[in-house]
This record gives sequence, structure tokens and C-alpha cells, in this order.
Amino acid sequence: MHTDDRVANYAPESVAKWKLPAFKVADAHLAAASRAWRAYRAETPEPCFDLLMTDLMVLPRLRTALIAMLEELPDSLTGLGTSEMDLLDFVNDGHTDPRRVEEARWLRNTLEEHEAREALIELAEHSAPPVLLGDPSFDNEDRYFGRSEWKVTLTVLGRSLLAREDDVWRHNPIHRWWGGTELTNERLWRWDRETRSLVNP
Repeated sequence: MHTDDRVANYAPESVAKWKLPAFKVADAHLAAASRAWRAYRAETPEPCFDLLMTDLMVLPRLRTALIAMLEELPDSLTGLGTSEMDLLDFVNDGHTDPRRVEEARWLRNTLEEHEAREALIELAEHSAPPVLLGDPSFDNEDRYFGRSEWKVTLTVLGRSLLAREDDVWRHNPIHRWWGGTELTNERLWRWDRETRSLVNP
């Protein structure tokens, strides 16, 4: 079934009562899914972007999912993915308790609970961090999420990023993976959110 909501959020008994049209999985569905998986595992994001130019209607949610993933690439101006920018917005809106970071994931429904937490920790642990978070005397997540009096605050860099006036990777090294694409300062694929286009390193 094609749904507008995540089936995993509901009990099986509830899903069984849904009156949605069902379809039989055919070779076309498997071919489209395989093509998308190969594209995501490629050495560059180009195959995923190229998929957007093709007919994906056999899997109606695939186009939206691809765009959401491409938006997690470093932004062409700030260097942060959309979910990271959402976290900064969340803090800027006054949500300073780090234990509430999980609530930021509903903004785009892209991050799982542990991913939202890990993203906030990563932002705080840069040599030039966009946010300040917790007590560095602790060497595990208790430093961030164990005590309610610890607050998340934006740094000058964090405020500049929200204003889209700076690039986080001018101040920090990057080494992470986006699917099969290795992102480094020298090989930094980006996403231009204004034109919805891929920017080569």
C-alpha cells in the first residue's frame, strides 16, 4: 500500500483496518527500488539527482524521499543539511533543554530520535561549534542529556549560519558519508536549496 504516513507508527491491528488500495509488487517496483538503492550507494550524489529527472511514479513517495535526502547534503551557503539547520532553528526558538532535541525531529520527520541527538552532539563538538552544549568534564552523553540545568545556546557562528552569512566548513574539517559519497573539505558536494540543484565540489 502507498500511504501518506509511516506505517511503523501504528499497531498492526490498526493498519489492518485501513481501507487503502493495495497493489501487487511487480518487477517494475523492484527495478525502481534497486535503481534508487544503487544511486544512493554511488560515489557521488549525481545518480540520485539524475533519478529526479526520470519517471518514478511506480513508487509515488520515492521522489519526495530523494529530495529530502539531497537536502541533507551540505547547503551551498551554510554547509549544513536541512535537519541541522532545523536544530539551530529549534534552539533559536528558545528550546534550550538538550533533552528536548528529540522533539526537533518532527520538523521534517527526517531524523530518528537517536539521529537528532547525534546531530546536535556533532554540531557541539566541532572545533568552531555552532552551538554550545553541556559540560565537557563528562565523557559521554550524560554531559548533554543528564542534567536539566545544562542549556543549549547558539554561538556567534550558529547565529551567522541561521542568517545564512557564514559557512561552517570554513571553520571546521568535515569527514562524513552521504550514502556512498565521502564528503571532505576538498570533496564537498553541496545542495542549493534555492534552485534545488546539486553543486559539484
